[in-house]
Amino acid sequence: MDVEFRVVSDRREGLLLTLGQLVIAHGFALLRQRMAGGEDGVVLTMLVRGPQQNLATLEECVATHPLVSSFEATRPHEAMPDPATPSPTPPHRCAATPPCAADSRRIDALVPHLTREYPNIFVPLLELERELPDEHRELALLDLGQRIGAWVQARDFAAVQTPTTCDAVRRVALPAMRQIVQAQLQGEALHVSDSPFCHRGDRGACCHFLRGMLGGLLGGAHGPDAPRAVETRCRNEGAQTCVFEFQRSVQAT
Repeated sequence: MDVEFRVVSDRREGLLLTLGQLVIAHGFALLRQRMAGGEDGVVLTMLVRGPQQNLATLEECVATHPLVSSFEATRPHEAMPDPATPSPTPPHRCAATPPCAADSRRIDALVPHLTREYPNIFVPLLELERELPDEHRELALLDLGQRIGAWVQARDFAAVQTPTTCDAVRRVALPAMRQIVQAQLQGEALHVSDSPFCHRGDRGACCHFLRGMLGGLLGGAHGPDAPRAVETRCRNEGAQTCVFEFQRSVQAT
C-alpha cells in the first residue's frame, strides 16, 4: 500500500536520512520525497510503499521521533498494488555473483544522483542494498563505493600530500568518511560507530559500500599500490563499532 507522510520539524540537517532509515527498516520503500520551508519549520513530504501490517508501527515511530514536531499520514486516492512481500525485488535473477546487466545499469544511473546529493546518500543506497539479490549485493556495493570514493578523493583531496599509507588514511580516508558517518582513527584502524548498513540481521560483515569507498579514497591517493580496506569487525555481528583495517596487497614476483 502507498501512504504519504507529512512531517514538520525545526531541523533540516539529517531529517531525510533519519526518517528514510526508519521507512526502510520497516520494510517500506521511499518512492519520492520533497522538503520545503514552512511557517512552522521544515516540511518533509514522503510517499512510501510497503506492507499494511507494518504501517501502524512505522507511523508511531515517525510520529514520536524527537526530530518530528508534527505528523500526518494520508493515503493517495489512486489505487496502488499492494506489494507481495515486505522487500520487493526486481523480477530478474542472475546466477553469477557479479551484478547482472539490469543491476549494473541501475548502479550506473545512481552514481550521478549520489554525486549530486552527496553527502545525503544513504536513503537511495539503503533502498538499493535492500532490493539487490543476495548473491549480487556485496560486489555491487563494493563497486559503487569505490566509484564514489574515487570521486570524493578527486574532488576534495587531490592536492593533499600522502607519502605513506598512514598519511592517506589520516588525511584523506578519515576526513572523507566523517562527511557521511561518525568515524575515528584508533591506532591504524578506522572505527565507524553509526554505519547505516547494520540492520538486516544477517550474519557476517555487511558494510560493503563503506569498504568500497575506503578503497576508492585510498586508490585515488596511491593508485595500484594502495592498501586494501578490510572490515575486521562489524556491528552486524555484535561488535560495538565497525572496524576497517588496511592491508598491503601481495605483489606478484
